[in-house]
Amino acid sequence: MKEDLKQKPDTLLLKIAEYVIEKEIDSEEAVETAKHVLIDSLGCGFLALRYPECTKLLGPIVPGTYVPNGSRVPSTQFVLDPVQAAFNIGTMIRWLDYNDTWLAKEWGHPSDNLGGILAVADYVSRKNIAEGKAPLLMEDVLTAMVKAHEIQGILALDNSLNRVGLDHVLFVKIATTAVVTGMLGGTKQEIVNALSNAWIDHSSLRTYRQFPNAGSRKSWAAGDATSRGVRLALMALKGEMGYPTALTAPTWGFQDVFFNGKEVTLAQPLGSYVMENILFKISYPAEFHGQTAAECAVILHPQVKDRLEDIEKIEITTHESAIRIIDKTGPLHNPADRDHCLQYITAIGLIFGHIEADHYEDEVATNPLIDALRNKMVVLENEQYSKDYLDPKKRSIANAVQVFFKDGTKTEKIKKQYPLGHRFRREEAIPKLLEKYKENLKTRFPQKQVDEIYELSINLDTLKTLPVSEFMDKLVI
Repeated sequence: MKEDLKQKPDTLLLKIAEYVIEKEIDSEEAVETAKHVLIDSLGCGFLALRYPECTKLLGPIVPGTYVPNGSRVPSTQFVLDPVQAAFNIGTMIRWLDYNDTWLAKEWGHPSDNLGGILAVADYVSRKNIAEGKAPLLMEDVLTAMVKAHEIQGILALDNSLNRVGLDHVLFVKIATTAVVTGMLGGTKQEIVNALSNAWIDHSSLRTYRQFPNAGSRKSWAAGDATSRGVRLALMALKGEMGYPTALTAPTWGFQDVFFNGKEVTLAQPLGSYVMENILFKISYPAEFHGQTAAECAVILHPQVKDRLEDIEKIEITTHESAIRIIDKTGPLHNPADRDHCLQYITAIGLIFGHIEADHYEDEVATNPLIDALRNKMVVLENEQYSKDYLDPKKRSIANAVQVFFKDGTKTEKIKKQYPLGHRFRREEAIPKLLEKYKENLKTRFPQKQVDEIYELSINLDTLKTLPVSEFMDKLVI
């Protein structure tokens, strides 16, 4: 490819741009997994539409706005510009904290990028059709998903945003910006320009994810980030300039201003590693560091459900990241606060024997048993769990739960090293993921449409060849 860069940019910007433009995705496992990510993420979005606090944020900025050749928002009647559509789709997907997850030194949800990817792919397809050109295919969407997952996830391996107070959705914005600029037909230079502006933007603080301010912004922050990526991509395509040393400029670059002078690095070459190793939230709408604790609690439920008043102590053995992020005592103020609390998640599992999104709502949270059990919980770090969490060959998210009673008896210590959605439990997980998708479809569509969408979605060969606009039309209510 002809070099079109006017000034040598930061190496990181160049590597990401080259990956988007030049890398062929030849991993069948990655593409198959991307299909599962697609349907699971959409299903999570459909389920979120049951909640007014989510739907109040959706639609055009100005009510009644209709955009010719605009992007469809799945399971709604909204037709929006791709920036606002990206916000809508990204917010739906993340609202219930039930989509896929990536855990490393930084964490996050790479399927958040699907908001920007689907919105842009649909917009480009309809624009192309109107101009007598070929639309994008769903294969293009799956490829973009693999690349967005990879950019966000590899950045997350060694670059901890949370340790400098920044929110992980910065990496969503970076990944979305890169891949959608490419989907829009951008050159290497234009991708670099867009990326530089994404880094210069800075990011939201983690304020809204942490005590004492945890709140609902955590559910629309990813929509905000992916939509910003689309906005910057569109600006780059209009010729807006970039800033070659956006990361490394002394004093004024991202690294000096926001990253304590540390270099932002790629831990390994960009390929398809992240999509192949992505973590699915199959069973529980709960923050991922607590997924295995939730599973342990549900397993213990039959042994404790009739003895809840007799509990003396509950020990949760976990890893350092869980302690730092979701170990909470004291009042919890809203659903966002509760689904990011290790103790609350565990209490729900022990009391009810299952966990669903409604368990975080105020009606359930007033149950005095929940706080009574939380007050009896002791959280301990197992250093081996912490090491295995960061081991690239394991990437475990281990938790153990044991219940002690006032009469001196105790349950066995239930330990789960890998959650159901881990790569090591794929064979067990995928049938449950498909079941989850079908059940989520049923919350929005009549049975005939459910069956049609389901069959179309799960057949990879058929799905890949489908124009994006046709796929999105299938999801209109």
